[in-house]
Amino acid sequence: MKSSYELAMERLNKTAPAGKLTPAQKRQLAELESQYTAKLAGREIALASEIQAATEAGDGDTVEMLRRQLAAERKNLQSDLEDKKEAVRQAPATS
Repeated sequence: MKSSYELAMERLNKTAPAGKLTPAQKRQLAELESQYTAKLAGREIALASEIQAATEAGDGDTVEMLRRQLAAERKNLQSDLEDKKEAVRQAPATS
């Protein structure tokens, strides 16, 4: 007897089968992950020093604003990454 998860996955594969990725697509996806991880780390480092300075100055409003900015940038970078990864997945497979 199959679990509900297995049945759901079978239905999903019937409606939208998962495509196989070529080695080139896998490399592109890994490269995108690496690039966006580096971008995010750079922004976190830059804003962390600003947050630290604002914290030491006792400026709670600025600290909160910077934390929100970091969260928004993190969300935007993640969204951009997912869009680019989807474009790679949808690209015609050429070996």
